[in-house]
Amino acid sequence: MEPERYRGYWKANVSIVRILMIVWGLVSLVFGILLVEPLNAISFGQIPLGFWIAQQGSVFVFVILIFVYAVWMDKIDKKYGLRK
Repeated sequence: MEPERYRGYWKANVSIVRILMIVWGLVSLVFGILLVEPLNAISFGQIPLGFWIAQQGSVFVFVILIFVYAVWMDKIDKKYGLRK
């Protein structure tokens, strides 16, 4: 791979990781810790939403982000000719 394509590929990769880490940080830190009290006013079944996000939601979001990363990187790989 030419150096400029290589730089573009890694720039795209780092950009994707940055976006996904921001999403995960928002869900786990902001919603799971900082906004837990206001979210507890909403119930998810019989469980307060803030508690659910702190205990289960951030883990679910992390697993979903792994799949989003895989699909997104597959498109980037095809764009840069690393996958057929």
